[in-house]
Amino acid sequence: MKAKVIRTDLLLASVVLVAGIIIGLYSQGASADTSYKTVKVNDLNVFYREAGNKNAPTVVLLHGFPTSSHMYRNLMAELSDSYHLLAPDFPGFGNSDQPSMEDYDYTFDSLAATVEGFLDALGVTKYSIYLMDYGAPVGFRIAAKHPERVETLIIQNGNAYDEGLREFWDPIKVYWKDKTPENAEPLTGFITPKGVKWQYTHGVRNAQVISPDNWNIDYRHLSREGNPAIQLALFYDYQSNVPLYPSWQTYFREHQPPTLIVWGKNDYIFPAEGAHPYKRDLKNLEFHLLDTGHFALEEDGDVIASHMRRFLDKHVQ
Repeated sequence: MKAKVIRTDLLLASVVLVAGIIIGLYSQGASADTSYKTVKVNDLNVFYREAGNKNAPTVVLLHGFPTSSHMYRNLMAELSDSYHLLAPDFPGFGNSDQPSMEDYDYTFDSLAATVEGFLDALGVTKYSIYLMDYGAPVGFRIAAKHPERVETLIIQNGNAYDEGLREFWDPIKVYWKDKTPENAEPLTGFITPKGVKWQYTHGVRNAQVISPDNWNIDYRHLSREGNPAIQLALFYDYQSNVPLYPSWQTYFREHQPPTLIVWGKNDYIFPAEGAHPYKRDLKNLEFHLLDTGHFALEEDGDVIASHMRRFLDKHVQ
């Protein structure tokens, strides 16, 4: 009897060990499914992450300031079983080339042209777009230009209405009106380690669950020679988006792309006041305000992935 008990214990231990190995391999597989690549777009090396089957519906993930495709690392692992996911780094961000300001016009028109060239280079002609922060004006330019290509929109803390530009934007608006070193000085705080960390931790429920890898990785490209000037150029050019808001709203009304809004409602940069106006123009809209901050994926990534899976399963063939 004693020997049988020992053998049973050994059998159970073996089963637990094998199960642990299988689970470990599965977890590694989910992460390893993402590939890290570059493609030439007008002589620029554009870095991108790719996950999932290329024959599955494509979701293009456009990042915000001051980050890169790194912000989508977990979301890509979550959805790669059912969808083809592409997340490029904009020029001057992440692992893409950082051409000099003499060689590349750091404007949102240029960023959109580069992303459009990226999609053309990969032969992607049908896609959903995840728009966040800077990714919103980049993606809306592309969607309004090629509405026939866009299957759905997923909007997370990305603005297309005047109501969304509140107190945070006051010093930036001063810079828009008078582009001087004195007016630029208050903006440089956004590209310091403290300023980058604040963007990740302000408005979250629990700052201890936000990995410091985020702001440490972001600050590596922000601190490259010439990059602070690039960021100021984009702060200044953000004003070019505002006159386009009416045309984007017309795109919403005329084409009615199925849209999912998953918005961190405690975001000081793009507050919830900028989320609600989408209801005026989009009829096929699913709307969720989340109790978190600007980088909502860091605290509520599983919630967003769940909403996306259900939404995309419904609207994308």
